[in-house]
Amino acid sequence: MATLKYSRQRASIKEYLDHTTEHPTADTVYLHVREEFPRISLGTVYRNLNLLADMGEAIKITTPDGGDRFDGNTHPHYHVVCTCCNRVFDLHIDEAHINTMNKLAEEHFDGTIDSHATLFYGTCQDCLTQKTSRES
Repeated sequence: MATLKYSRQRASIKEYLDHTTEHPTADTVYLHVREEFPRISLGTVYRNLNLLADMGEAIKITTPDGGDRFDGNTHPHYHVVCTCCNRVFDLHIDEAHINTMNKLAEEHFDGTIDSHATLFYGTCQDCLTQKTSRES
């Protein structure tokens, strides 16, 4: 594979992802990167986010609402989607448990398991608090 040419725009996108825990959409990344690169197009942001995901420098999270979210944290971890506000949260589970899931799956599969992606669904604390406030 040919060496990828350095891009200041891609570096800015990667830096933004590395410094947020919000799991932003491409639109959100676009709004933030535009502050540094006012002429950047949304298409350029999409292409670079997908390239970063393909290179393993970001994680692309496909959510049920149809929007892809992106995560700069590429260490093995799970995500929770709030079914009320659609925000995505990191779920920190010991990596040994993640590896156990791979081994368990491999025991029931005629082949090898390299990795897996799992989304959990629930209601975040902010939405639970708002619901409790409305009911009071």
